Amino acid sequence: ETLQRIVSTLVNKNDEIHNFIDMLNHTISNVQVNSSNAISELDEEFDGLYSVLHEMKGSMANTIQQEEARKIQALQDQLSQCSRALESSEELLELAVQSLDIKNPVELLEASRQIKDSVTVASAFRLSLKPKVSDSMTHMMVDFTLEKRMLQAVKFLPVPKAPEIDVAACLVADNCITISWRMPEEDSRIDHFVLEYRKTNFDGLPRLKGEQRWELVDYIKTTQYTLSGLKFDTKYMNLRVQACNKAVAGEYSDPVTLETKAFLFSLDSTSSHLNLKVEDTYVEWDPTGGKGQEKIKGKENKNRSNTASPKRSTNSPRASARGGRDRFAGESYTVLGDTAVESGQHYWEVRAQKDCKSYSVGVTYRNPGKFDQLGKTNSSWCIHINNWLQTTFSAKHNNKAKTLDIPVPDRIGVYCDFDGGQLSFYNASSKALLHTFRAKFTQPLLPGFMIWCGGLTVSTGLQVPSAVKTLQKSENGLGGSTNSLNN
Repeated sequence: ETLQRIVSTLVNKNDEIHNFIDMLNHTISNVQVNSSNAISELDEEFDGLYSVLHEMKGSMANTIQQEEARKIQALQDQLSQCSRALESSEELLELAVQSLDIKNPVELLEASRQIKDSVTVASAFRLSLKPKVSDSMTHMMVDFTLEKRMLQAVKFLPVPKAPEIDVAACLVADNCITISWRMPEEDSRIDHFVLEYRKTNFDGLPRLKGEQRWELVDYIKTTQYTLSGLKFDTKYMNLRVQACNKAVAGEYSDPVTLETKAFLFSLDSTSSHLNLKVEDTYVEWDPTGGKGQEKIKGKENKNRSNTASPKRSTNSPRASARGGRDRFAGESYTVLGDTAVESGQHYWEVRAQKDCKSYSVGVTYRNPGKFDQLGKTNSSWCIHINNWLQTTFSAKHNNKAKTLDIPVPDRIGVYCDFDGGQLSFYNASSKALLHTFRAKFTQPLLPGFMIWCGGLTVSTGLQVPSAVKTLQKSENGLGGSTNSLNN
């Protein structure tokens, strides 16, 4: 048996060595191919440089030739003028010499007067005997000393250094994450950045196991980027950045972990009213649901008399929120969330269908009576919208209602500050405050929803919007909202 184990170990080791040899041969082949590709790319770069220099040489030579033609033309024009002036002057000189042979004083005087007048207007005396242009072309010379030094300093592009994420400048708000970074030293050859992120439930550095795959955002041209439209269904997010030039990508930055915790829950279909059709975060009024299920309820109870529902198992982390409740009945067309609020500040939103006749949105303590309606007990708070016959909008608690004389928004935001004893409702689009309840909550709270004729969609995994936080600070600074129905 020992020998068999030794043989087996040797076989495995031989296989490993064979595989490693194959990998080395493959790597050698790749090195040769990549080296050939690099030389080809280098040839292309230098050919491109030669092409640029050749084009520049042609352009500059053409400029010199144009300057040469301009100067020669100017000098030739001046030469023509001088030749004509010289010819005229020689004719005048010959006439003057001939005049000296005239014997008649009167004729001599007349000839002299004519010669004098001709000399006065002769072009030879108006000529500038200085070349109009210089024969020097030194201003057309170029000095490539600096460029030569630059070319001699040309090297392979360096691998960019890893960026440094500025955690203090990063921001998590309004279901967005803005991440900011900087380079450890200035590098003008950086072409773009690559950002990678992934959701996680672990604080600190990324872990090897149980992590989601990295999501990639490529070709970022600035040192800041905002990830928008996120759903914070995990507690944290890992982020890292790498810099790239035109040749190679550098190492990733040290990853950072930003907290993205938000309240996440689903609707508890196991104890909702039978006239409600519940799917995760959507609830819809179903007038036939109760009758259809009541007919087989007896058979179901008989068959399940000794078997617990797996969805209501006490081993479930969310089972404690439900507490083994019976289904809501009567006119309490209610469904609750399956996760309780026990501390902290949380936010979620609700959108009602346009044809919804009546619905309520709020919170309640655990284990309400199966006939209880939201807002009609001292352990539940809600706002209620009734679109039957005429629209009414009110805030309800302990069977007391306060009419809200404001338009009903398309989406309602619910803000719950458990420790601060505050429950506020907002227009989710404009973040305008609709109503605030203030109470000292003594038990965990469950999100609650009542619906009749229509449907509701719940959005969870949302962070408290910054506009809501600002309103809360303003509200608390003024000593509380005047639009409150307190406990």
